[in-house]
Order: sequence, then structure tokens, then C-alpha cells
Amino acid sequence: MKFIRQTYESFRFAWQALRSNLLRTTLSLLGVTIGIFAIIAVFTIVDSLERNIKESLSGIGDKVLYVQKWPWVFDGNFQWWKYFQRPEPSLNEFRFLSDRLENAQAVVAMDFKGQVTVKNGNNSIQALIQGTTMDYNKISEVPVEQGRYFSQQEIDAARNVAIVGADVAETLFPSQNPVGKEFKLNGLKYVVIGVQERKGESLVNFGGNPDNKCIIPIGAFAKMYHSINPSIDIAVKGFDQDEGLLELESEIRGLLRARRGLKPLQEDSFSLNRPDAAAKAISSLFAVLTVAGWVIGSFSILVGGFGIANIMFVSVKERTNLIGIQKSLGAKNYFILFQFMFEAVFLSLIGGSVGILLVYLLSFMKLGSLVIILSPANIMLGLGVSSIIGTLSGILPALVAARMDPVIAIRSK
Repeated sequence: MKFIRQTYESFRFAWQALRSNLLRTTLSLLGVTIGIFAIIAVFTIVDSLERNIKESLSGIGDKVLYVQKWPWVFDGNFQWWKYFQRPEPSLNEFRFLSDRLENAQAVVAMDFKGQVTVKNGNNSIQALIQGTTMDYNKISEVPVEQGRYFSQQEIDAARNVAIVGADVAETLFPSQNPVGKEFKLNGLKYVVIGVQERKGESLVNFGGNPDNKCIIPIGAFAKMYHSINPSIDIAVKGFDQDEGLLELESEIRGLLRARRGLKPLQEDSFSLNRPDAAAKAISSLFAVLTVAGWVIGSFSILVGGFGIANIMFVSVKERTNLIGIQKSLGAKNYFILFQFMFEAVFLSLIGGSVGILLVYLLSFMKLGSLVIILSPANIMLGLGVSSIIGTLSGILPALVAARMDPVIAIRSK
């Protein structure tokens, strides 16, 4: 109980010392405030960017392999001339894989046409047109809010039906239920069979913004556009196990190489792209940004730490006589030590808390479509770093104060 009481007294002395020198306290914590703000702001923005991009990547499927002409390359060594002469994936190859793959949950063909005008009377909007096959909803979420998804008969017969995004539905059919109504696409009439839930703005939309998209059967898409550009993307959904995805990748590679007549020593004439590889590349990029945040903030924190240490030495000098009196009355060394340690940690924690508060206020700012969220982990990180800086800055002045000779300290002025 005596130890607890003395510890409490140390807290009280430290708090009184900070209150009695308010201007000095404020100036001392500025360095820590700026440093913690820089580090936590960078971490928070990086976390928000990474979360936004990974959510967008989830829209193109998990455990999915994309068979495409061009590889997804995330460095500066993109040798485009190697891939330029490759043949485009075709609908025949999609059917070939669909019939023969044993380790796939779903095989989908899709193609895109951007900035196409769709009309209903005097209402029109520029939309992304996506042609796809029946199992598209197995590799990517298609949350139909009104109406329904495609039927197999509609896909097989290449009927002029569409699932539209929320923006398309609201623009073409204001204040109406769009399901069952017609609109014109490329001079042809299409019937709306479904409307997707609104996703809202996103920093990055891989595969296009669903709110501004019309999904139609691949056969209907091919009749309009494949005479100009007969290429497609083939997406293959694997099973949940990572080992199964590796087997699927090997199976696709073997089948396509045989289909295209490639010899054993020839390179693949296609690319197998994986969204999780893109996610790993993005994570490595954000790791670099995180290190940059540490470097930027560390300079400010270093200056703030020296500032706190300097102020603590001044405090020890000012209160030398008081330290001598406390020791002559029986105060233990740890009691004196705790006074100055608590004061330094308090000072640093106040500065860190102000920096975290500034980051929290930053989260209310709208940076385009980026939603900034200050996570509990980043709050704890900021407070933890502040505590460490306070401890390191205050330990030496506190030791000097604790080791003073009481007689010499009382005689000092």
C-alpha cells in the first residue's frame, strides 16, 4: 500500500509540474504531436487505400484465374513486344476449357465495351457494356436488388436482356421500376431483367463500376462487337484450397498449350493472371509507403524527444531543492524517479494524443471517393510510440534526480 500511495503521489507531483508550466509544456509536446500525426496519418491513409483497392479486387473474384493475352505486370520490366504477337483468347477456347477442366467450379467468358450510349426516349447515359456467360455470378458478386439473374435459356439463345447498374436504371427510368422495360443499345432493344444494388463510388473499380454497367449475354455482345474485336477474357473459378488452385493452373496450362499446338520448349502464348498476385504486389507497394511514413515521422519524433529531455533536465534543475527536501523526509529513490518519468511520459502522451486527434479530424475530410478510417490498431500504435518516446526522453533526467545527495540538493538555490 505504501508503494501504491507513493506512486500516486508521484503522479500528482508530475501533473502539478505540467500544469504550473503550461507554456513550456505546450511547446515541448509540439514535436511529438507533429511526429505522431505524420506517422499515424500516413498509416491511416495507406490502410484506407489498401482496404479500398483490395475491396475492388474482390469484385473480380477470389480463387479465380484469368486467361488473357497480356500479363498483369507490377514492375518496370514489362516487355510488351513479347506479348504483342500472342493470339487473343476465343469463345472456342472458352468452350474447350469449359468442357474439359476437372478442377474448376466455373468457367466464364467475358468481354467489355466502354463508353457506349444507352437510351430510353430522351434519357441517355454513357455505360460500360459487359458480355458474359451463365456462371459469371459464381466468380464475381452480382447483387440483384430488383428482378433476377439470367436464365440458361437466355444465355444460350443470346437474347437481348440486361442486368443494369443503379446509375443506369435511375437515369433511363427515373421514378420507375426498370424491370421488364426496354432501352436501346447500339440501335437494338434490350429488356431489363435485373437491377444491381448500388455500390457507390470507389477509388479503383477493377472490371468497371457496377453502378454504371450493363451486363448482357456474351452471344448478344458478340453479335454487336466481335466482328471488330473478337477477343475475350476467360475466368476460371477454382476450389477453396490453395493446392487446388495450383492444380487448376497446371491443368489450364496443359490444356491450352495442347489446344494451341505449342511444343515443349516454346513459351506459353497466353497469361494466367491471379487477383491475389495483384493484392500481394499492392501490399508490397504499401509496405514501402509505410516505411516512408516511419522515416518522415521519426525526424519529428526525434526532435520532440530531445525537446522533452531538455525540458526534463530544466525541471530537475528548478526542483533540486524540493528533491532534497523530499529525500530528507524519507522519499525513496524510486519515488523521485517516478515523478520525472511520469512527467516525461505524460508530456509525450499528451502530444501523441493531440496528433491522433488531428488524424481523427482528418478522417472527416472527403478525399474523392476514399473513405479514411482511423483504426483502433493505429490509435494504440500512436499511444505506444508516444509512451516509448516519453520513457526514453525522461529516463536520464529522472535518474539524475533520483541519485542526488539530499544534503547537496537542499543547499542548492
